[in-house]
Amino acid sequence: MRQVIHRKLGTNILRLSLIILLAFTASLSAQDGDPAKGKSLFNANCAACHQLDKKMTGPALRKVEQRLADDEGLDRDWIYAWIRNSSGVIKSGDAYANKVYNEYGGAAMTAFPQLSDEDINNILAYTAEEKAVPAETAVAAQGGQPAGATGGISNEIILGALAILFILLAIGLYLVNKTLRRFAAAQNIELPEEAKRTPLWKAFLQNQFLMLVTAIFFLLASAYFVYGYLMQVGVDQGYQPVQPIHFSHKIHAGDNGIDCKYCHSSARVSKTSGIPSLNVCMNCHKSIYEYNGETSPEYTKEFYDGEIKKLYAAAGWSDADQKYTGESQPVKWVRIHNLPDFAYFNHSQHVTVAGVECQTCHGPVEEMEILYQHAPLTMGWCINCHRETNVAVKDNAYYEKIHEELSKKYGVDELTAAQMGGLECGKCHY
Repeated sequence: MRQVIHRKLGTNILRLSLIILLAFTASLSAQDGDPAKGKSLFNANCAACHQLDKKMTGPALRKVEQRLADDEGLDRDWIYAWIRNSSGVIKSGDAYANKVYNEYGGAAMTAFPQLSDEDINNILAYTAEEKAVPAETAVAAQGGQPAGATGGISNEIILGALAILFILLAIGLYLVNKTLRRFAAAQNIELPEEAKRTPLWKAFLQNQFLMLVTAIFFLLASAYFVYGYLMQVGVDQGYQPVQPIHFSHKIHAGDNGIDCKYCHSSARVSKTSGIPSLNVCMNCHKSIYEYNGETSPEYTKEFYDGEIKKLYAAAGWSDADQKYTGESQPVKWVRIHNLPDFAYFNHSQHVTVAGVECQTCHGPVEEMEILYQHAPLTMGWCINCHRETNVAVKDNAYYEKIHEELSKKYGVDELTAAQMGGLECGKCHY
């Protein structure tokens, strides 16, 4: 009887132990959280005031739960209460809550009563991750000259053809001279003594036809090079200056997907696209104080972080105090795209009315580490675009009447910019 009781008691103890173990495991799994979901929640709710590794409006949150447990003896329940109602924790007299409140100048933390325990667990799982080291990858060199859309035969083909023609003429002269000597020898014709001793170069100079052809060749070649030189005056295709503060369009427009018109906002409504003010940069870089993306041997993390510090110095921003000092510095940006004063171009007309994408003229800026002039921006280049580009008239009330009339005139359904007057001199030269 006693053995049966002991057996039942042992079985019940084992069951109870299993239940406790399962409950503890479930509690741990519930508190582990999902870092991926936590990152989304952190960015949506916390990133305005907190960074993981740096103080901002609030303290840095990397391994915050571990720090609170080790330094202050606070558990996760305290974190739940703080996130959902920090003011209530402060008013309760909690020593650490009041310490943090006073340390950050009495800035009240926004309450998040809508966050569930699972949401907070996910956020804490994200803050508990180790700091990632940026992957070092080779950034493709963007400084090469863009392949300009040039029509016609290439320069190399023309020069090559002229050089081959000149060589063939020289060979022809040599063969003719040699053939004449052989013919004279075969026919027992005695050539004049001068003809026997005349060197090739002298015979060449004495031949009026070959001299005429040579003169024409050199005149054409000279005219070609002079024309090529003059046509490049004022054409800065491929121009790629170094700016006082390095700005990577590849990172901003490419990796981060920032719309061009967020920085160049005046392109929508103005003749010029404008140079973004440093305040536009600081909208993001108050919080983005370091670079954590891909790097290369040429463009390292230290290089990008140093450029952000240059921005802070120019804008007069104290990263340590998280406020403006009032001591700003001018940034002497180097202009890249520049049209002659006698040429009129309106960004808003092309961007807003015509709906032309920025990349049409400026090339794949989202791939450029250092921005360069992609297109030649010559008169011929603009005219070709006007001849080949159909105007977007659908759902565009601005063009309804003119499209209707011109469609009848030309007998077409779609109109190019040229057919709408895009080749009139006065449109660009006034």
